[in-house]
This record gives sequence, structure tokens and C-alpha cells, in this order.
Amino acid sequence: MSGVKMVCFDCGQMNRVPADKLTGAAKCGTCGARLISGKVAALDGPVFEKAARGDEMPLVVDFWAGWCGPCRMMAPEFAKAAEAMAGKVRFAKVDTEANPQISAKMGIRGIPALILYRNGREVARAAGARPAAEIVKFAGQATG
Repeated sequence: MSGVKMVCFDCGQMNRVPADKLTGAAKCGTCGARLISGKVAALDGPVFEKAARGDEMPLVVDFWAGWCGPCRMMAPEFAKAAEAMAGKVRFAKVDTEANPQISAKMGIRGIPALILYRNGREVARAAGARPAAEIVKFAGQATG
């Protein structure tokens, strides 16, 4: 069976998505949530772990906190990048205040911080706020 494995950001279930559904029609077989939306998903510990380790579609994760001014400034830029890369890269965010164990495990020293995953492996990191165009370029490393 061919297709791309990806975790549902809503229920955490692993799904296999046929290549012809990567444009946004893919839905979770368990809960029915859209798997490719062009939106930024907020992840908690268990879903982050599954997505970072198991997704075959590239994943960019923004580590942020509500008190962080640069994080709040970058949020709309990150959302624009997610929309621009829909169907090629998925975008998610992890609140470092609500999930300190994840940021500690990932060695996050400053925020905002971006980590790019491909096929269950970290392939790049970037620190500091950046505009949408730079985030798209960063994410593009995983798409060739």
C-alpha cells in the first residue's frame, strides 16, 4: 500500500494518505479531522512525539510561549507560511510553558525556535522570529 504516513493532530492516530489526497482532502480514519489544512496545529506531548517520529510529510514545529513578544509577532507569519506550504509541509506549534518536558527534551534554549522534521528525524533548526518568506525557505529544505 503506497501513500504518506501522518499523525492526526486532533486524536493522535497514524494515518496513511494516498498521494492523490495530499492536496487537502485527506481526513483521519478515526476522528474525521482534516490531516492537511494549511493551518497551524497546537500539539501536546504525546501527539508531538508521534508526529515528530512518525510523519512522512515534513513537519515544522514552532516552540513558543505566550509571554514572548517575538513569538507573538512571528505567529501570523508562521500561519502564512503554513498556508503557502499546504500539501507539502505540515506546521505545528508547541507551547513551551504548557509542555516544558518537550522543550527540555528537544534542547530548546531560546524562543521562538523552529525545528524541521522529515521522515521522523530532525533535519534543521532556526532560532529567532522571522518573516513568512524565510519560514517557507526554511521548510523548503525538506521538500527538495
